[in-house]
Amino acid sequence: MNEPSERPRQSGRPEREPFYLPAGDEVAIFERCHAQHLAVMLKGPTGCGKTRFVEHMAWRLGRPLITIACHDDLTASDLVGRFLIGHEGTRWVDGPLTRAVREGALCYLDEVVEARQDTVVVLHPLTDHRRLLPLDKTGEILEAAPRFQLVVSYNPGYQRLLKDLKPSTRQRFVALDFDFPPAEREAAVVSHESGVDSAIAHALVGLGRQLRELQDRGLAEVPSTRLLIASARLIADGIEPRSACRAALIAPLSDDATLLGAMTDLVELAFAR
Repeated sequence: MNEPSERPRQSGRPEREPFYLPAGDEVAIFERCHAQHLAVMLKGPTGCGKTRFVEHMAWRLGRPLITIACHDDLTASDLVGRFLIGHEGTRWVDGPLTRAVREGALCYLDEVVEARQDTVVVLHPLTDHRRLLPLDKTGEILEAAPRFQLVVSYNPGYQRLLKDLKPSTRQRFVALDFDFPPAEREAAVVSHESGVDSAIAHALVGLGRQLRELQDRGLAEVPSTRLLIASARLIADGIEPRSACRAALIAPLSDDATLLGAMTDLVELAFAR
């Protein structure tokens, strides 16, 4: 507003409130889901604020947050834990999901559809009335701590054609739909997160909305609010606006010469002197 060999990213409760501007009643619904022990699915395009929303809700609820970046090589053992051999012999080490279950943390699986289906199935007993996590390797069956909550996210736009969640998984979650915010709200977010003035923020948001219309011309992924903020941060740090947009907004979106030319023309118009 997350590397097969890497450990999942973890975080505690942030000291400051993560900035988030609600678009509707998503905050209230999430709070009631937490109170009712319901798992939550966040659906929306890349960079529209899903992760920031989870960070904000963890802060509001006073809970630690454990974030797991899902990928093709993520195994059930990566989530649950495994036996490791050390100098003192073999010992069990909890995975991030197991730690969250024990501690009553929010466990956030980012882009869950990227994980293998046999990995996702591990989540099922935690998403219904049982709220259990079986540890097959140790024979232990963990009951989730009262304030544990499972949250997943995915982008249905580009993943629908390649991957999707099975209905048996989808129907275990309360789903919240996210999208890029209206222009005024998006400009407020860009300004707050980068420090640029309102005029620059509105110019970037207007440019972003024009670029998003190029999706019909072959742009695979439209520019996110995240990219607008990256451009704004460069501008706030002294980079000329058109150069900042070419580096942080245009170049990450495509290598196609025709599309790059069209996007560059829009940048020139947005910041014409």
